[in-house]
Amino acid sequence: MKRLFIAINVSPNNALLKVYSNLQLRCSKGKIKWVDTRLFHLTLKFLGETSETDEKRIVSALHAITATTHSFSFNLKGIGIFGSSYRPRIIRVNIDNSEQLILLGNEIRQGLESLGFLNDRQNFVPHLTLGRIRQVQDKAFFQKSINLYKEVFFQEVPVTEIVLYESILHPKEPEYVMIERYKLL
Repeated sequence: MKRLFIAINVSPNNALLKVYSNLQLRCSKGKIKWVDTRLFHLTLKFLGETSETDEKRIVSALHAITATTHSFSFNLKGIGIFGSSYRPRIIRVNIDNSEQLILLGNEIRQGLESLGFLNDRQNFVPHLTLGRIRQVQDKAFFQKSINLYKEVFFQEVPVTEIVLYESILHPKEPEYVMIERYKLL
């Protein structure tokens, strides 16, 4: 069994890298597991533990979906959180101009649902995860740090392909192994 997910790779520009570093410094007293910038991606669908038979079905379904999908772009704009201000769980970059991204995500989920893969309990909220929060020392200062970058435009991200990855968990950070790359029109 392989732990699979479908994603769009994101190469951060200098503006995003600078804010990422600033947030790491401002939040250094908290317990936050920061995502390695080399692993930045936007998850379209997390599949979890997947058999070899199901993997082949997924590969085939994604070929069919992407055969008619045109390239597009979206914007990385603003920093936000998942969770409440009292108990934040994820530091994220918000996505702007995401209509085509949401359509693609929905098409993938519907295509896989027709193969028997369950849909997620929650709605698809496109985002780029910067860090996973275990504990925040000073919640007011943390929220102030997030609010500094709430409306900042970082970059436009061209989407010319999607990737099926295997995620291999290691104690320090995960390893992502590309299974299949799907070029868009």
